[in-house]
Amino acid sequence: MSDDSTTTIRATFKTREAADLAIEHLVQQHGISRPDIFVQPVASENSTGSAPSGGDVRRDGDVRTDAPLGGEIEVSADIASQKIAAVQRSFGNLDAIRVSGR
Repeated sequence: MSDDSTTTIRATFKTREAADLAIEHLVQQHGISRPDIFVQPVASENSTGSAPSGGDVRRDGDVRTDAPLGGEIEVSADIASQKIAAVQRSFGNLDAIRVSGR
């Protein structure tokens, strides 16, 4: 008999770039549908993360000052229980700060 239960898994990332990669891994490697994935700032205000990355960093190394670096980004999704370990590994490979499931 297979286990049909699902678990909400959450991971926190320092950058929007890492959060975006986590979403792509959930979709492409783990077969999670995009509408089942949620992204939000951890703090109450909008944020692109707590560290500059991607488009926030210019070629010369200067950092944009208009991007709201106010806190981490949380990615969450309901996943099949048998995928928990694989998803946790993916998040860990992407330098997740925290990973939790409930």
